[in-house]
Amino acid sequence: MRHNKNFNHLGRQAGHRKAMLSNMAVSLIMHKRIQTTIAKAKAVQKFIEPLVTKSKEDTTHQRRIVFSYLKQKEAVTELFRTIAPLIKERPGGYTRILKTGFRLGDGADMCIIEFVDFNATYTEGAQAPVVAAEAKPKTRRSRKKSTDAAEDATVVAEKKTASRAPKAAAKASAAKGAKKTNVGKKM
Repeated sequence: MRHNKNFNHLGRQAGHRKAMLSNMAVSLIMHKRIQTTIAKAKAVQKFIEPLVTKSKEDTTHQRRIVFSYLKQKEAVTELFRTIAPLIKERPGGYTRILKTGFRLGDGADMCIIEFVDFNATYTEGAQAPVVAAEAKPKTRRSRKKSTDAAEDATVVAEKKTASRAPKAAAKASAAKGAKKTNVGKKM
């Protein structure tokens, strides 16, 4: 019986599972985000969070412990040099899982797992609304809109006439090279 043994084996034997989690963790460290299934992402999250915590303290001992899990020098260097300084103040929760839908082949739930501090859209998105609120005009309608709309209308009209001119020239050149025949026309 396996009561109260909550560990996802991912349908693999121990050696295969350890190698897969190590490879996925290395890919996550090197690329900062990977796409995978939700079950594997949750397993990788449990695998990599303690390693990132160990990387906060840059000692030879911690590097050797992390290397024993990852088995790739470049990934260990990347973790200790670029990732660790950014997450120094963060107490945990270094990764996030974003669900993306279903895989076409087998319908598996897919997601993106990424480091929290390396996604520019989320980190800048938190600061952008504050700036937008300060720059908001005090009136509901801006008086500039009517002049801008007139300028946009003239620009659009100019673009339409400019785009028609090349089409007409192309038709004229095609007509010069081709003979007029009555083949296929009803008389």
